[in-house]
Amino acid sequence: MTGLIVLIVVIVAVLLLVLWVIGLYNSLARARIRVKEAWSGIDVQLKRRSSLIPNLVETVKGYAAHEKETLENVTRARAMLDRAQTPGQAAQADNILTGALRSLFAVAEAYPDLKANQNFLELQRELTDTEDKIAYARQFYNSNVRVYNEKIATVPSSIIAGMFNFEPAEFYEAEDAAREDVRVSFVSN
Repeated sequence: MTGLIVLIVVIVAVLLLVLWVIGLYNSLARARIRVKEAWSGIDVQLKRRSSLIPNLVETVKGYAAHEKETLENVTRARAMLDRAQTPGQAAQADNILTGALRSLFAVAEAYPDLKANQNFLELQRELTDTEDKIAYARQFYNSNVRVYNEKIATVPSSIIAGMFNFEPAEFYEAEDAAREDVRVSFVSN
């Protein structure tokens, strides 16, 4: 009789341990999925911004044809962002693109007709709206990365994470220059 009780206790203990491991694994898997979902949000906004850039470049080209280097820099930066595979590569390319767009908008300041062009103003508005969405998506992504990485790094889930090869996710970080406020004004004086 006592042997049967011991067997039942061992079976229950093993069953509870298995359920605990499954619960931790599922928690880690859900956190990893939330990170991927959050990255998808950034990717959608980056692609949206990337699709606006050819129209912006063409609009500026019509008014500032001799600003070829600036326009080429924007185009190269856009292509680099389109090729980015990881959050780190995307962040780096995004920072380069932001700098190139700053140069483009600085060039636009020298052309009053361009600043008054309705198409240019609409593209600038859409770009500003997209930048706001990208900023929110970055915040959401980094929040999910933080939660996921904390789960991987803290006991007891770190044990399960190690057993099932859960790798830390990469934060989407801006370079120092990209942290500065961007001030773009298209109001004619």
